[in-house]
Amino acid sequence: MSSIHFSNFQIDEGTDYFLYIGELKNYGLNLFLKEALARYYNRKFEFIAIVPDVLEQYNYDNLIVINPLIEAFGEECLEKISCRINANDFMAAVSQSKKIRSLIQQILRRQPNLYLYMYESLSEMTLDEIPNVSILGPDKQIAQQTNNKKFQLTQLADIVPTVEFKICKGYTQLIQTTDSLWEKWSDGIFVTKEYSAAGINSIVANNKNEIEEKFSGQDVTYIISRFLPHTLDPTVLAVVANEQDIFIAGVADQRIENGNRFTGSTYPSVASPKQVKQLKAYTRTVGSWLAKQGYKGIFGCDYIITHSGEIRFLEINARKQGTTLEFCCTLEQEIPLTAPNLPELEFFAVVEGVFPANAREITADAKKLHWGTFNYKIHEQVTTQSYIPQGIGEKESFRKVADGKLKKDYLILEHIGTSFVIAQGSFIGRIVALGHDHESVAQGITQGCKTIELTFTRHTTTEKDHARH
Repeated sequence: MSSIHFSNFQIDEGTDYFLYIGELKNYGLNLFLKEALARYYNRKFEFIAIVPDVLEQYNYDNLIVINPLIEAFGEECLEKISCRINANDFMAAVSQSKKIRSLIQQILRRQPNLYLYMYESLSEMTLDEIPNVSILGPDKQIAQQTNNKKFQLTQLADIVPTVEFKICKGYTQLIQTTDSLWEKWSDGIFVTKEYSAAGINSIVANNKNEIEEKFSGQDVTYIISRFLPHTLDPTVLAVVANEQDIFIAGVADQRIENGNRFTGSTYPSVASPKQVKQLKAYTRTVGSWLAKQGYKGIFGCDYIITHSGEIRFLEINARKQGTTLEFCCTLEQEIPLTAPNLPELEFFAVVEGVFPANAREITADAKKLHWGTFNYKIHEQVTTQSYIPQGIGEKESFRKVADGKLKKDYLILEHIGTSFVIAQGSFIGRIVALGHDHESVAQGITQGCKTIELTFTRHTTTEKDHARH
């Protein structure tokens, strides 16, 4: 059973609660959801956030930190980013926690039911089996099926223009099939397992050796597709309630490293108005298909735009995307105050099956908001010697730039803290930059990176470190 690493929550009288379960970076989504629930039920709502993030300090209200790796590695884990845990294991740990189950019973003695709000609906989350507890999001089994890349491409190939792909049943067939395609697919072959996020289970390969190095001995189903040189990697965020009700939040451009590693996005997309219109149309088509599968809630679609201007569908993310919070902050400034934001639309999709009559998409960029995100990833082992304090939240920063109180701004969020040894391939913090043009956003990202780089030095291996391993 996983013990609680940090806790500062309190339960107030006259207030109903929901639980957020997921990474700290999405904490801000709950600020929008609590307002939506308060309007719908005409009661005061707050939330308690259960997160796995191990940081030096926390400047968040009603927070519970659970991470079973702390128990496994003890105090050593507290100074190593190896405490970063995958979402499935985290959800399982939270579901098994006696303290969380006791908290749920405490809440249910005060209110008739309890919502669980998550970044992604995962089958390892079992707290919804408790009477009067339900997930405010897509059905777990449907989300798992629709996140399967093989299922997506085979089902959507005749609905939207996809990349050219083939299914390989096992490692041997993967090697045999790619061996026959190197000459034809000369720009590279994208190889992925059925489930992959942020490039973890995928690669853009240029030869057989690269496939062997990544996947040798892994006898699973693979999806291979022809890598197409392209100008843009646009992504569309949306919400689906039924086959007709598909809400488009907006179109951003992803920053992809090495062909498959997502590091952030910029908004608005630099795609042409005609391309943006087509991207939204394709996403509505995908949303209608998702509704037929029984999926209700927030989702994203990733595409590429080739050098010749052709749009090709890549994949559905049957969950919230990394820029969901930024889109919420954008919508708050660009649509009427009374119109529902993304968490409220997801609530209506799940509970009512339709959107409220006052739902409004962005039709004109009146505030001319531009923003960018950057996930700062460490490419070699480093040690942090200082920290970056948490500043104002994203909602306030977006409002100040939208209202003209600031021409531009940047935030550094979720910085790990000082005296941490951070392993290669891990994240140290996240940057959000704002402005009224892409140049200002680029300046903010650059400045944010320079600021983060001042907080760490390269790690020097010592005998003590060797002893730890």
